[in-house]
Amino acid sequence: MAATDAFPEDSASVEVGPSEPGGLLDVLDVAAVVLDGAGRIALWSPQAEELFGWTAEQALGRFAAQLLVAPEHFDLVLHLFAQVMSSGESWAGVFPVRHKDGGTRLVEFRNMRLLDEHGQTYALGIATDQATLREVERDLALSVRLVAQSPIGLAVLDTDLRYVMVNPALERLNDLPAAQHIGRDVYEVLRFLDDPGAAASMMRQVLDTGRPLVNQFVVGRSPTAPAADIARSVSYYRLEDPAGRVLGVAASVVDVTEQHRAGLEAADARKRLATIARASVMVGTTLDVEQTARELADILVPELADLAAVDILDAVLDDRQPGPVSPGAPALFRALAVTAAYPTDAVYAPDPTGHIAAYDADRLITQCVTTGRPVLVNRVTDADLRRIAAEPRGAALLAQAGLHAYLAVPLIARGEVLGAMDLCRARNPLPFDPDDVVLAGELAARAAVCIDNARSYQNQRRTALTLQRHLMTHQLPEPTGLEIAYRYQPAQASAEVGGDWFDAIPVAGDKTALVIGDVMGSGINAAATMGQLRTAVRTLADLDLDPAQVLLHLDHIAGGLDPGFATCIYAVYDPKCMQCLIALAGHLPPVLTRRGRPPELLDLPTGIPLGVGAAAFEQTTLQLDAGDQLLLYTDGLVETRDQPIDTRLNTLLDLLAEPQRALEATCDHLLGALRRQDDHDDVSLLISRARAHRP
Repeated sequence: MAATDAFPEDSASVEVGPSEPGGLLDVLDVAAVVLDGAGRIALWSPQAEELFGWTAEQALGRFAAQLLVAPEHFDLVLHLFAQVMSSGESWAGVFPVRHKDGGTRLVEFRNMRLLDEHGQTYALGIATDQATLREVERDLALSVRLVAQSPIGLAVLDTDLRYVMVNPALERLNDLPAAQHIGRDVYEVLRFLDDPGAAASMMRQVLDTGRPLVNQFVVGRSPTAPAADIARSVSYYRLEDPAGRVLGVAASVVDVTEQHRAGLEAADARKRLATIARASVMVGTTLDVEQTARELADILVPELADLAAVDILDAVLDDRQPGPVSPGAPALFRALAVTAAYPTDAVYAPDPTGHIAAYDADRLITQCVTTGRPVLVNRVTDADLRRIAAEPRGAALLAQAGLHAYLAVPLIARGEVLGAMDLCRARNPLPFDPDDVVLAGELAARAAVCIDNARSYQNQRRTALTLQRHLMTHQLPEPTGLEIAYRYQPAQASAEVGGDWFDAIPVAGDKTALVIGDVMGSGINAAATMGQLRTAVRTLADLDLDPAQVLLHLDHIAGGLDPGFATCIYAVYDPKCMQCLIALAGHLPPVLTRRGRPPELLDLPTGIPLGVGAAAFEQTTLQLDAGDQLLLYTDGLVETRDQPIDTRLNTLLDLLAEPQRALEATCDHLLGALRRQDDHDDVSLLISRARAHRP
């Protein structure tokens, strides 16, 4: 008969076979002894020999009490034997047993009566060493208590990854009683995880390799609150019996949701700080209001919004104090920047860049600048869309894009509302939370200062440029014996208007004074100083003084001005003798181009700038021929931040060495070749060409 035939049909699949050594019974080394009705030893197991020391040959047929019990315990043991045999009740307890070696051992007994087919009675004694049993009991009790009372979720799964044991902590973590764990596989129980298959794969790996996986991070949705995230730290260990047979896998589960959330919050905080740091670098790189607005919009998208717009009150850009917007009154805005995180028609919902529009009082952006506080709408309705967009078509585009959250934040600098920025979320499914509002406010505050600085700069620059152009000569007279051309070009980049000037002044005897100068500094003050020095030069020119004397007087005048330092070249050309007297006050040397010869930088006494208090200036006489050219220029033509001045001066000479052009064309050629879009200084040019004098 096959081994499985001994079992009923529903047990036919049970595996029958020998157990590997090392099980619990092997650890306890349980001995079995059978006594007949008289108390003689009838059966004696090998474990009994190990426990008591007597071989079967030595023990069989002898009275058990005489062999194993000390004389003082005879009466007690005979009483217990008689009680078991007469009543049929079993007895359990500890009894001192005499070992063959003469010592006494405490042995744990389980005694019971047996009946054979003839009605004869026997006594079965099952025994094990008490010390060994107590050690196993302690270990078992400790394990059970640890598993039951542990705050860590614990589970045992078989090799098919079906649960066979879970502790109360895991019941609470999974919000599932033990009965609904047992027999179910990982996929059925851990459906709340984002990826239960990953957990199953890790368990399989541990079963296959025997190497534990410790502190594996898994996330999912809370079984009781699906909208809330949960996080678990899970460790897996392979379970084996003492013989090394794989029993399954054990899992320990720790809830780290709070740490996970704290980590996410810390990561968000670091991200916000990084955004603020990036904004500090990227917003306000120039003193241009429109560029600053575009830089702000680029920071906002996609960090905070899918769509961002920056609108400034028109009064701010028009150099008027806007003052507070009256409640209920419309506001006049100018759109400066619109940016989207991805291609979308929603960019056409705001007003076009550069467009000026009056926003009604019920517009959300108008409310934002009126109150000076953010306006937040986290569930945008159709009615809200009409208050966000400039017109119905824009509202339709925003609805089509899926706009669901809107935030308007005022741009406030030095207590003045300059405008507002609009933030819209469409593809980003999250609403704006309080941290988003704080971050947007921080970015708005920083950007507002940059915009205000740019606005102030542009206003001052316009004023200085207007003043300078008013003070500069608009039309120079046609000198006797000279052909002249000139240019003035303000700085193209963020630096303010400088104090460059040039002039050609008629002097007695058909002579002409050629002047070029550069006031140190920039802005309105430099332009004002330039105007005063230019007026002084014209007054001194009327006195027909030598260049060195003119510079000496200018030096005294400059000492009382603020700013009071300037460089200058003053030259007087006499067409009758075709001589030019020239003196320098700390200025770059002029370039002389003689007909048929290469251009040269004149090696003249440089002198020191006006306003320092020079004792004297030196002048030099140049003899010119018809066709000779003299170029006077300010440092803005040749000085750059990335090239040595000598390299730039050589480039200037190379340009002048090209075939002669008309003087007007020469001015344009030099500016086109040497000036850059980001030049930080203004430049003046004055070029003259000697002509044969005809009395």
